[in-house]
Amino acid sequence: MKIKGSVHKFGDNINTDEIIPARYLNTIDPEVLSGHCMEDADPDFVKKVKKGDIIVAGANFGCGSSREHAPIAIKAAGISCVIAQSFARIFYRNAINIGLAILENGQLAGCIQTGDIIEIDLAAGRIYEPKNDKTYITQPFPEFMQRIVSAGGLMQYVKDSKGI
Repeated sequence: MKIKGSVHKFGDNINTDEIIPARYLNTIDPEVLSGHCMEDADPDFVKKVKKGDIIVAGANFGCGSSREHAPIAIKAAGISCVIAQSFARIFYRNAINIGLAILENGQLAGCIQTGDIIEIDLAAGRIYEPKNDKTYITQPFPEFMQRIVSAGGLMQYVKDSKGI
C-alpha cells in the first residue's frame, strides 16, 4: 500500500477536541464531521486539505477523549495517513478500526514542513521526502492492518472475510 500527498504539520498533544470539537459530536455523519476537522487547531484546515493529503504531527496525537469521531473526521476530510511521533492508544485503535492509515516516526515531524510532499510505503515502513531526497524508516504496517485499512475499516474487513 503506497500513499503520496502533501503534508499538513501539527505539534505535540493534538487532542480529540482539537481534531473534532465536542460541539459537533451530535452526529456521526462523516461529511458533517469532515467540515469541522482540525477546526480548533487550524481554522482554515478544511479549506486547505486535498484528498490524499497527510498529517504529520509530534507526540501524543489523538490524546483526550476516546471518540471515534476524531479519526472519522480526519479520514472524511480526505487525509490518507497520519504520521506522528506517538499516538494516544485509543486513537490508534479507533483509526485502524475505521480504516485510517497511521504510522509512528520520531524524526519526521522535526524535519518536514506543511506543504512538503512525501511518499509512504506502508508495507515496507518507508517514508520518502523527495525535496531533500531523504528516507525515514518506521515500523512496517502489519499485513493484517493493511488489509483492514484497504477494506475501509474493521467492519468492512469482517464482512468481506465472512462473505456477509
